[in-house]
Amino acid sequence: MKTRITELFGIEHPVIQGGMHYVGFAEMAAAVSNAGGLGLITGLTQGSAEKLAAEIARCREMTDKPFGVNLTFLPSVTPPDYPGLIKAIIEGGVKVVETAGNNPAKYLPALKEHGIKVIHKCTSVRHSLKAEAIGCDAVSVDGFECGGHPGEDDVGNWVLLPRAAEELKIPFVASGGVANGKQLAAALCMGADGVNMGTRFIATVEAPVHQNVKDALVAATELDTRLIMRPLRNTERVLNNAAVERLLEKERAKGSDLKFEDIIAEVAGVYPKIMKDGDMDAGGWSCGQVVGLIHDIPTCKDLIEGMVREAEAIIQGRLQRFVA
Repeated sequence: MKTRITELFGIEHPVIQGGMHYVGFAEMAAAVSNAGGLGLITGLTQGSAEKLAAEIARCREMTDKPFGVNLTFLPSVTPPDYPGLIKAIIEGGVKVVETAGNNPAKYLPALKEHGIKVIHKCTSVRHSLKAEAIGCDAVSVDGFECGGHPGEDDVGNWVLLPRAAEELKIPFVASGGVANGKQLAAALCMGADGVNMGTRFIATVEAPVHQNVKDALVAATELDTRLIMRPLRNTERVLNNAAVERLLEKERAKGSDLKFEDIIAEVAGVYPKIMKDGDMDAGGWSCGQVVGLIHDIPTCKDLIEGMVREAEAIIQGRLQRFVA
């Protein structure tokens, strides 16, 4: 399956594994890349430029296929060492970076100078157009269904993707709510050149997370996610659990007086406890509504190749019949 995304990134299938905190390690990225997609190491999970450099080297030992690094730019009193992380990416020979969060314009020249392609995550058409204007090579368009931060516009991909297709000249992928070949075919029909998956890739054999996490995804339905931190305009979609219920109760009780400090116990530093230790009630962790479509734990190869086969069958069969 050839699209502008496969050609841009030099990959076989138009499937990208999004950056995920305490999931996007070398094992995950290499497994996706070896299966023909684009795997991504999550830069901020590493914590330092030295650790990121080591993770990139470890991934290179596991695959000879293209892989990338996710780098999320966050507002912070003491920000991560972004120049050091970018230096590690450049020196590691990585050729694709997925940026997210704040505007990455400040860091684009250094990446572009070394021939690195940049795909920026956006939750709206206006942000996608800004990414195009500052020189990003592609955009990952995140609909309201997505796990993590869906923005504040609450527009689902059924509308967001064709709107992006109306406006953008650069290629874009559909992110949020994707788990199977039907959705890959639908994304292509709506103007996307591929898909980005996060939650679905956590429930794979190679995902380096506790089995409790994978089992929770298989057991959950599309009704089991919640939106937290809405009063702070930092909305995050997470899988419901006891800690999330406590957090939501605090939000209701505090109302407009809510401060981040009020809910810090439920959101700060919880990912190692969940992803590594399997403590499913430790706090809120990103999970998309797509969880309702996760029914098994395949290998990345079986997942990606099965998606592509299903999409091709739909395009060549079902869709063809409608115009015959």
